Amino acid sequence: MTDPQTTLHLAGERTVPGVAEENYWFRRHEIAYQELLPHCVGRAVLEAGCGEGYGAAMIADRAASVLALDYDLDAVRHVHAAYGVPAVQADLGRIPVRTGAVEVIMHSQVLEHLPDQEGFLADCHRVLRPGGILLVTTPNRLTFSPGRDTPLNPYHTRELAPAELAGLLGAAGFEVRELLGVHHGPGLCELDTRYGGSIIDAQLEVVLHSLPGQASWPSGLLADVTAIRAEDFVLHAEALDESLDLVAVAVRP
Repeated sequence: MTDPQTTLHLAGERTVPGVAEENYWFRRHEIAYQELLPHCVGRAVLEAGCGEGYGAAMIADRAASVLALDYDLDAVRHVHAAYGVPAVQADLGRIPVRTGAVEVIMHSQVLEHLPDQEGFLADCHRVLRPGGILLVTTPNRLTFSPGRDTPLNPYHTRELAPAELAGLLGAAGFEVRELLGVHHGPGLCELDTRYGGSIIDAQLEVVLHSLPGQASWPSGLLADVTAIRAEDFVLHAEALDESLDLVAVAVRP
C-alpha cells in the first residue's frame, strides 16, 4: 500500500491507517466499517466522502461494485493509486449519480462536515433505488462537544445527538432500521482508568498545542495507542446518549 503519510497531508482531521499517533481514531472508524460491511455484500455501493480510501477498499472486497466520491482531488487520486478503487472528485451538495442507480450509500464520518445536511440526505434518497440502504456514521454531539451547541472541532459545521440524527433521516424519507452507538470495550475502559478517566483526553493533551505530526508523545502512551484494535470498540443500541459515535442503518422505502 502507498504510504499515507507521504501521499496525503495530515491536516489534523483526516484519519489514515499506518500512523501510530492516529491509531485510536483509525480503529474507532474501522470498527464501524467492519460492522456495516454485511450490508454491502454483492451490492452496488457508493461511498460519499471516501477520505483516504481505506473504507472504500474494505467495501470493494465485498461489494459487486464501489464508486468513491470526495471533494479533495488529492484524496481521489490517492484512493485510485493506493487501492485501485474507482474514485471521482465531487461536491456532495449534488451527488453526480443518476436517480435510483445505487443500492447502498456509505457515508462515514462526513455528515458533520456538510453545511447542508438536509440537502445531502435528500439527494441520497434520490440516488438510492427503492429498498436501498443508507449507512451513516458520525460523532455523537453529546460526547464529542459536550455542553455545546457549536462543535469544538473547527472542521465540523454541525454535530448531531442520536435523536437529531434519527429525525434528519426520517425527514429525508428514510426508515431508520438501526441506530447504534460506538463505545469503548473492556480494554479501552481499562486504559481510560489508567489515564485518569479518559484515553481520549490523554491523547488530546499531547496534540492540542502542536502542529499535526509534531507532537512529542510519551512512549508509554504511544505504545498503548498503537496497540488498540478495532475489536477494542463495541457497537450496541444501549446508552446511545453516552456513545462516542453514532451508526445508522436507514432504508429508502
